[in-house]
Amino acid sequence: MRNRYLDLLRFLAIVRVVVYHVTGWATLTLVFPAMSVMFALAGSLMAASLQRWGPGAVGRRLRRLLPSLWVLAAVFVPAMLLTGLPLSPKVLLWLFPIADPPANGWGAIALSVIWYLRDYLWFVLASPVALWLFRRAPVPTLIAPYALLVAAELGLLPALPGALHQFGLYFGAWLLGFAHQAGMLRRLANRVLVPVALTLAAAGAAWIFTHPGPRGYDLNDNPLGNALWSAAFVLVLLGRGPASAAWVDRSAAFGRVVTVFNRRALTVYLWHMPFVVALTPLVDVVGWSHQDPLGLAIRVALVFALVAVATALFGWVEDVAARRPPELVPGGSHPVPAGAHPAGGHPATAHSASEHSAGAHPAGAHPAGGRAAVPAPRAAREPETVEISAG
Repeated sequence: MRNRYLDLLRFLAIVRVVVYHVTGWATLTLVFPAMSVMFALAGSLMAASLQRWGPGAVGRRLRRLLPSLWVLAAVFVPAMLLTGLPLSPKVLLWLFPIADPPANGWGAIALSVIWYLRDYLWFVLASPVALWLFRRAPVPTLIAPYALLVAAELGLLPALPGALHQFGLYFGAWLLGFAHQAGMLRRLANRVLVPVALTLAAAGAAWIFTHPGPRGYDLNDNPLGNALWSAAFVLVLLGRGPASAAWVDRSAAFGRVVTVFNRRALTVYLWHMPFVVALTPLVDVVGWSHQDPLGLAIRVALVFALVAVATALFGWVEDVAARRPPELVPGGSHPVPAGAHPAGGHPATAHSASEHSAGAHPAGAHPAGGRAAVPAPRAAREPETVEISAG
């Protein structure tokens, strides 16, 4: 069965990201550090895919990630070329964003979230080697990205290239996802997990409040504070969170919303920022300032409404990329042959019975980095959601 607790975390992170980009409220980054949570969930599923498929999991993950980006590029790249973007070979980076793809003035703002896909792509490519190291030396491997970032932020290293700096900032969360998938976080005793989480949170908070950025106490302006504060959150959310959250589906409507956001996470992520930028002129035209609660609420509602339209138009690409039957609104009931999923399985989540099971083992279910006792059949689907978020 899908782990609805992890689905819930992803849903909350996506919603928080959109609301943050509309409102600009820095407090939201502290209350729920969505970026690192999503990287951790992605790392957990990447480890599960590598365990099942080996290095071939990299190609499978890229197949899930890139088509939705190509659809976005098919709309916005021609528009940018017509409005001043020079045509050069760098435009091909929109097909495979191993570095920041080029954009003109308005496009750089509307498509600014693409940097997350760049980092996600690098982390996927690095995962086979990282998992090999993690299985042999889990604690040093986990510490390495944070040590790199600390050394860079304290001036002990020369300025790091952008990609390497992002490894220091977010790859630690990705590796915590490896630990979650291996069952290490759940097996960690409270006498260890609680002091570690409190120490990380205290160190992160101290750095954040003594090094405010241009937007105040916004985690996005404070790499070291972001990494430490977020690591504490991930340890608690994944190490002491419930094994599942069946209550999510007690309300059919809410369960469906959670499912839709999980199945369309990439589409929501890619398309929400252009709508945020498009609606920004309303602040001047209608007088909706950031201090106007009603105006902000209307803008948030409008962005979600426009994202819903984009999701209806382009979200089916995620189904095709995942080799699922395309759906206009995911999570509906479908006729399922007898025995196709376990008795009592929720129809909205029966497409991938093993998606989140690796991270929900009882303590001691299998050793860190070890394989599950019963190998998954070769015909089983890989985890069906590409976890994407930003902010």
